[in-house]
Amino acid sequence: MDTLANLQAFIAVADAGSFSEVGRRLQLAPSVIAKRIDQLEWRIKAPLFVRTTRKLSLTDVGERYLPLVRTLVRQLDDTLAGMAQASGDLEGHIRVKVPTTLGTLHLSELLQRFMREQPRISMDIVLADRTVNPLEEGFDLAIGALPELYGQVRDFALAPIRRRLCAAPSYLERRGTPTRVNELVDHDCLVFMTSGSFWEFDTPQGLLGVEVRPKLKTNDGVALCQACVQGMGIGMISDYLAAPALARGELVEVMPELKFPDIWLKALVPVQRLDVPRISMLLQWLSQHLQLEQIVPEAGA
Repeated sequence: MDTLANLQAFIAVADAGSFSEVGRRLQLAPSVIAKRIDQLEWRIKAPLFVRTTRKLSLTDVGERYLPLVRTLVRQLDDTLAGMAQASGDLEGHIRVKVPTTLGTLHLSELLQRFMREQPRISMDIVLADRTVNPLEEGFDLAIGALPELYGQVRDFALAPIRRRLCAAPSYLERRGTPTRVNELVDHDCLVFMTSGSFWEFDTPQGLLGVEVRPKLKTNDGVALCQACVQGMGIGMISDYLAAPALARGELVEVMPELKFPDIWLKALVPVQRLDVPRISMLLQWLSQHLQLEQIVPEAGA
């Protein structure tokens, strides 16, 4: 019985919630994953999952020991990576949380490129738009743009984030084009839930804010941009989403002389992971490539 493989299967199934999904990710038959869990449960003489026809959920034992198992597997992984470091190669596993839209369009491909350059690195890439404490949830990095602060966790700025005020020509023809910030209260506005309905702008006189009237609220940047293109209202859209529609004439920028204050894409890293070579290298690599390739600079979250 390969205890390490069984413990790794336990973590993977707890994260994914199904044998089939883990099998797909690892390119193994679901029956192989199920057998590994069975072997581990036989070894500890206790069930780790409640199995139903619809889903898997952790038992009390599984909930209690999952954080400890994560720590044990990570420590072993770090030990093996340290032994391999004598060869000059990075080795080991990295668990990363990224925002859903930015992850789908850009960050997942960028992280996969890092793995191609470092073939002895493996990675979990988890897409989520909620706040995540990487120390509590077992992530090496949690990438996002929300103002998250946690104890024993450091944050590292990766790239500035820019957003634009946009609308479809059809909407502006129908409702008119605002020329002052206070005129936005008379317009249908499309709101990204995380940013909220209080919009602030940088002006020569300082910050100027307005509470807009949401026609639509969504937590998905793509849905927000699509609604804007369809003429539903004026939206605060990330550059990496708005730029193609602006180039095609599907959107126009509203009051381009006004700018939203910069926010930053950042990585949250547990303090205890900072000295791990593969983590520090990934941080440096991400910051360099996000800046040089301008995926996020002059872009949005």
